[in-house]
Amino acid sequence: MKRVLLAAVLLLMCASVSAAGKKRVACVGDSVTFGMRVEDREHNCYPAQLQLLLGDDYDVRNFGYSGSTLLTNGHTPYVKLEEYKAAIDFAADIAIIHLGLNDTDPRDLPEYGDEFVSDYMALIESFRKANPSCRVLICRMTPIFHTHRRFNTGTRELYRQEQLLIESIAEMAGTQLIDLQSVLYSRPDLMPDALHPNAAGARLIAERVYSALTGDYGGLKMPAVYSDNMVLQCGRPLTIAGIADAGDKVTVKAAKQKLTATADCNGRWEVTLQPLEASFKPFAMEVSTRDRKLRFENLLAGEVWLCSGQSNMAFRLNESEKSEYEEQLAYAGGNSSIRLFDMKPAYFTDNIKWSADALREINELKHYRPASWQECSRETADIFSAVGFAFGRMLADSLHRPIGLICNAVGGSTTESWTGRSVLEAEYPEIMYNLDSNPLIQTWVRERRAFNVSESPAPQLQRHPYDPCYLFETGIEPLRDFAIKGVIWYQGESNAHYTEAHERLFRLMVKSWRENRNDPEMPFHIVQLSSIERPSWPRFRDSQRRLVESIDNCDMAVCSDLGSRYNVHPVRKKAVGERLARLALKNDYGFDITAAGPAPLLAKNSGRSTTVTFGSAEGLSTSDGEAPRTFEVAEYDGMYYPAEAVIENGTVVLHCDKVARPRFVRYGWQPYTTANLINGEALPASTFKIEITE
Repeated sequence: MKRVLLAAVLLLMCASVSAAGKKRVACVGDSVTFGMRVEDREHNCYPAQLQLLLGDDYDVRNFGYSGSTLLTNGHTPYVKLEEYKAAIDFAADIAIIHLGLNDTDPRDLPEYGDEFVSDYMALIESFRKANPSCRVLICRMTPIFHTHRRFNTGTRELYRQEQLLIESIAEMAGTQLIDLQSVLYSRPDLMPDALHPNAAGARLIAERVYSALTGDYGGLKMPAVYSDNMVLQCGRPLTIAGIADAGDKVTVKAAKQKLTATADCNGRWEVTLQPLEASFKPFAMEVSTRDRKLRFENLLAGEVWLCSGQSNMAFRLNESEKSEYEEQLAYAGGNSSIRLFDMKPAYFTDNIKWSADALREINELKHYRPASWQECSRETADIFSAVGFAFGRMLADSLHRPIGLICNAVGGSTTESWTGRSVLEAEYPEIMYNLDSNPLIQTWVRERRAFNVSESPAPQLQRHPYDPCYLFETGIEPLRDFAIKGVIWYQGESNAHYTEAHERLFRLMVKSWRENRNDPEMPFHIVQLSSIERPSWPRFRDSQRRLVESIDNCDMAVCSDLGSRYNVHPVRKKAVGERLARLALKNDYGFDITAAGPAPLLAKNSGRSTTVTFGSAEGLSTSDGEAPRTFEVAEYDGMYYPAEAVIENGTVVLHCDKVARPRFVRYGWQPYTTANLINGEALPASTFKIEITE
């Protein structure tokens, strides 16, 4: 026993000697700091990995204790533990505090929440008292994911409250704030129990702490969407943002403007250019620090649009109907003022089992291939979105400005996959659970997902592009700082089985995109699903019609007349893009045009007839010169009978002898419809169902 004690004393003496002259770093915290559930914890907990990153000039010690609370009156107060006393005795030059996760317990913040700020301030001051020159850094907490057992019974809201308090505490105490939430928020695969990072997650924490301590963020970097040939959005103040080492002075030169900014302690910098005037004259942008210069050539200022959704937006120009394809490709050959940023998936969701490399890279958020801006040409347009290209062409011809098109559409993708995690966690968490059996998720989607990931060694942690949040994190978040005018959206096929769920999801998706870009009025122009023999589609189309009426700056292009009875990918895409462009030209650029087909306003009974009044109805007629087809009436919803229809004075008058007291009207209510009502611009009416006003 004496020999063991002597060995321990000698080890402590050696540690003291080795630490001489080194900067002492105290990692203070709970189980995340301690390394709970990290494999080979002694070597892989975040303080151990931080030691390796910082090197021999630092002495990093782990003073974490699993289950500890920040609150002094919490169930396991950190300040009453031996680890705290040891940390104070260490007299650290740098103290990194990560506490608060356990305070979301019902025993803690609900009871003693008013003491959280004062207790945290006292903890900070205690380290400054132990060493007056101590540099204290506090952390926004690592995530708690939705699969945590208490997430939906209080933890979610208490966690949110604490994060806000921690931000305020950092400001009050004058401490640097390290954001550990964002480090792992899109990597649930690295937190197997929804609370504790594994070794790879601990590595990400160590890297973020290292950067915060040293200011080393890898030097000047710009988002991948910046490249030669890009189009920058004209006509509005333009934020240019990126990463550099903390304290670096960044200079941006573009379009005869020169601005400077200093990278903050998190490495972020931004400048705001005065609005650029649309121009076909190429210019360059130079972004530089003392050590690095990035130069982007052949830029244009114009209108930038995001083309997103699932396979009908991803549908390539070379897949279009032959004559349409040839005509569009001929146009593409001589129009370098249209620029394309084509984000193609690296791994497609075909009926295949993904390889180990694919599974790993999907988890690492490497879903899209590297892309760069390209001038429009026959070669680049050939594989670009057919809908997006037709949209951009009509804008270019109408506005006489350069057009930039970004396409990140993914075949088969779901609305929930494009929706931000924080919004779903707060407002629709039910969609995030049991992805292989959740009835809110379409059966086809669940089966394809399960097959793609069937050879994953950890299926419960394996991610997939169809999963809630995934495409938001890989396809939307990386574009956050790149200005766009608006969005065109063609999606819904993978959510058409459950109209009510989609109504909630679509609103949340739009909300999350607008919040992400800090643009609450960002335009959304969507495509209503076309015609096909799928029984739920009439209800879904009508739901889309009602949705866009309820969301500001959101409208819809009808394409039920362009569908195919059995092909979910109709080959006529030019008209779809042009109808979207009409909406943008009218609503976003002020063109005095008719942008949409006849829209039902009201239906009224008069005698034995029913009159339906429409908006956008000038020149109301039919596409084939025959009487209007597919109108039906009912006294009781669900029992409809065909109605004879005639056009009179810009309205449609209906007669049906089988219904004495019509109370409902519907039109085009077939999965594959032959509805033929149009206006003078040959734009089709949406299929619909409305209640009759007596």
